[in-house]
This record gives sequence, structure tokens and C-alpha cells, in this order.
Amino acid sequence: MLIPCFLALGVLLIVIQSTFLQFLPTWFGRPDLVYILVSFVAYRFDWFRGLFIAFLLGWMMDVVSGTYLGTFPLQYFLVFVSLKILSENSPMKETAYQVPLVGISYFLVQMALYSIYSLTLPDTIPEWSWAKVIVISLILVVATIPCFLLYNSFFEYIQKKRLSPRIFRKRSGNRFRGRG
Repeated sequence: MLIPCFLALGVLLIVIQSTFLQFLPTWFGRPDLVYILVSFVAYRFDWFRGLFIAFLLGWMMDVVSGTYLGTFPLQYFLVFVSLKILSENSPMKETAYQVPLVGISYFLVQMALYSIYSLTLPDTIPEWSWAKVIVISLILVVATIPCFLLYNSFFEYIQKKRLSPRIFRKRSGNRFRGRG
């Protein structure tokens, strides 16, 4: 039940990010909410389910707003794998490293993608701006804190809620006895 719920949340975030956040002024910042969700999935889900969600969200983002096809699935794959490897069996407390790692991973993934673009499409990419990427990374870190709180509450709510079909619920009395 977790996968469909988080995919639905991802679709909602894609809609919000590709429509409503575009109306915000550029100085206010437009955090990548789907990137934050993929980071959360890397921390909470196992490898198979997490990669499945990350790939589907990347594919949907690519269809909705991708300039160069394959960028978002590659980006979300890199994020998921790197955060999953770094967070598994970590001796540190989760809250100490999760949010800073999201910002650092965003910065490093942007550098890696820019390097790939500079090798494959050198004439079409804008110049690298350290200040812009650092500001976007800091905005993403600030947006990660409330998003992680909401995602964690949603995750725990889904896990605690028993979603059993009506067929399996226990009925009282004999249902085969004739009504009389």
C-alpha cells in the first residue's frame, strides 16, 4: 500500500511543481519537491521499491518538464543510490545527517549533470554559476525540513492504518442461518 500512496503523492508534487511553483518569483526560490520525496524514499524504503518509485517519478518528471530526455530518471537514480548507500548502517543518528545530505547530494548531482551536459551538449547549456547552485541547494535544504516532517507523518499513518477489505472483516453471528 506504500508504493501506490507515495506514487500518488509524487504525482501531486509533480503537478504542484510544474504549475503552481512556476508562478513564484525567482528570488523566492523554487525547491524541487520531487527531489526531496526521492530523498525521503531513499531513507525509508528498501532497494527494490525505492528504485521503482524513483524511476517512475523521474520518468513522469521527464515527460512533464524534461528538456533533455532521460535527465530526471538519471538524476533520481543517482540520488537514490547515493543516499541509500550513505545512509545504510550509518552509526550516526538519522536526523543528524538526512537533511544536510539532501543539500550536498543536490549540489553534487547538479555538478555531475552539468559535466555530462558539457561533454555531450557543449553549445546549448548556460555557463555554470556557483552562487546560483549554492543558493538553490540552500533553499532545497530549508524546504526539506517541513517536507520530511510531512512525508514521515504520511509514511507512519499509512503503516499504522489497517487497510483490510470488507470481505476479510469478521462478522458477528451466523451468516448462513436463515432470516426468519
